[in-house]
Amino acid sequence: MEKGKKLICYKCKVELKPERTYFNYLGHSFHTDLPRCPKCGMVFVPEELAKGKMAEVEHLLEEK
Repeated sequence: MEKGKKLICYKCKVELKPERTYFNYLGHSFHTDLPRCPKCGMVFVPEELAKGKMAEVEHLLEEK
């Protein structure tokens, strides 16, 4: 996501606000601050997180 660029919830048409978000992915838990809609709670997961941290968890599980 580009610095200074606002993300808008498609459903609610309001700006997403950073909020601590907890993940439980394939039995591993972690948290990070992500843009979330204050009305409906939908979270925006940036590509770098999906391809970074989540891919790292998958790789660790494959090694076991």
